[in-house]
Amino acid sequence: MFISREALDGGSATASLGLRLTGMAASPARIPGNRSAGQVGQLERLRRHWAARLAHLDWAPDLAEDIGSPRWFRGLGTLFGLSALALAFLPDFSTMAAPPAMPLDPAARAAFHAQTIRPLALGSGSWVRMGLTDRVRPAANVPERAVVQLTASFGAGDSFERLLQRAGAGAGDAARVSNLVSGSIDPAGLAPGTQIDITLGRREGPGLPRPLDAISFRARFDLKLTIARSNGGFVLRSTAIPVSTTPLRIRGTIGAGLYRSARAAGAPIEAIQQYLQVLDQHLSLDTAIEPGDTFDIIVGFKRAASGETSVGELLFAGVERDGKAKAQLLRWGGDGQFFEASGMGAQRSGLIMPVVGRITSNFGARRHPILGYTRMHAGVDFGAAWGSPIYAVGDATVSFAGWAGGHGNHVKLEHGGGWGTGYSHMSRIAVSPGTRVRAGQVIGYVGSTGLSTGPHLHYELYRNGAKVDPLSVRFTVSNQVDAKELAAFRARMAALKAVAPGAALAPLGSPIT
Repeated sequence: MFISREALDGGSATASLGLRLTGMAASPARIPGNRSAGQVGQLERLRRHWAARLAHLDWAPDLAEDIGSPRWFRGLGTLFGLSALALAFLPDFSTMAAPPAMPLDPAARAAFHAQTIRPLALGSGSWVRMGLTDRVRPAANVPERAVVQLTASFGAGDSFERLLQRAGAGAGDAARVSNLVSGSIDPAGLAPGTQIDITLGRREGPGLPRPLDAISFRARFDLKLTIARSNGGFVLRSTAIPVSTTPLRIRGTIGAGLYRSARAAGAPIEAIQQYLQVLDQHLSLDTAIEPGDTFDIIVGFKRAASGETSVGELLFAGVERDGKAKAQLLRWGGDGQFFEASGMGAQRSGLIMPVVGRITSNFGARRHPILGYTRMHAGVDFGAAWGSPIYAVGDATVSFAGWAGGHGNHVKLEHGGGWGTGYSHMSRIAVSPGTRVRAGQVIGYVGSTGLSTGPHLHYELYRNGAKVDPLSVRFTVSNQVDAKELAAFRARMAALKAVAPGAALAPLGSPIT
């Protein structure tokens, strides 16, 4: 590369740039792709020219404006062009031939089912084993273990005899042990999944089943059974396990949420779920419970000396505010219903509210919000949150429960003496026709089914089949309770509330207060 002297001296001559190549002459600069600099410049000017022209065109105008103008037709052409392009790339939806399903006879289907996870986990009784492949070779001269100890699971609908034979015991030993177990307990009462510890002895000869030496299992929460071979026969030994049945009581202060507060206090999940369900049937969890209130949960509880625990049914559900009981619900009776302690044996009179809410429409003529004309409104509307519990205003028999046209999900109760009540627009019905309900029992939940503009309860009162104003009648609800039953109810309540929180977790054998 060289630069002329004139350029270096500042002369007017233009600095010349050249190439000094041996054996080659200088040639104009070339651009990759066999295009000269002039051609590239011309293409760039052409690109800029069309880019500037196209930039002023509106290819996608609003087709709702300037209908019929050139701009509108240009946008319509863009729409058709893009639609045609999309259709051109539309995938092919032609059918594809799938491989035919493998035919299964009943025996093969039963074998496949027996080898799935659940039957195997509960002790599958099919006795089907997977077939050996060519890669499997029998081992020669391998000594067997003298004793085999294993654990089997008692399956649903299983029997001890089948379980022991499946484990490898002989048919005679299995039958004798099964008879011993049946004479002590009912095998049908064993829960599926019960673990059976089995000990098998040495075979008496090749190909013979192993003799059964012993089995041991937990027959009940408080009973363990052990069967061992002795003098050519079997001996059964029952071991009683000390169990504490003191109910588990958990008390605590409600914080941001009732569930989280109860869990933080150590309440079992199943106990909290039962507690919330019972409370929801007797008061509104959204409005009746506030932070700072005290929850009181008492559940049936068993704790064995060996360390196992079992949580039973909810026995008592309580809520307190400022030291005063806001709710005291006790499980009572053979059907396991919960009764409010303050209402047991008491008499209430006046207007019985079927739902916790406010009156939004009274009895009488009004303009229907959906139909648009004035007609008789033969009931009272109560505005309430969606899913709020609806209560029977008195003891009654359910004469209707189902869909009733504009009333939506509807329940009708017959209270006797020609009186009846109706409850409409429910989101869900909790009773069935022909059943007997008590005053205060939940019969459904607030919804907006049928001709309704929002969640509410349409409540009607009938006298000899004619609809009357529910606000003009005062019910008297009396819980008919025998004096002895009332005394037993109160004694049960006092006994449960006397249990100290956490007493069920005290060491076994220590005084429980």
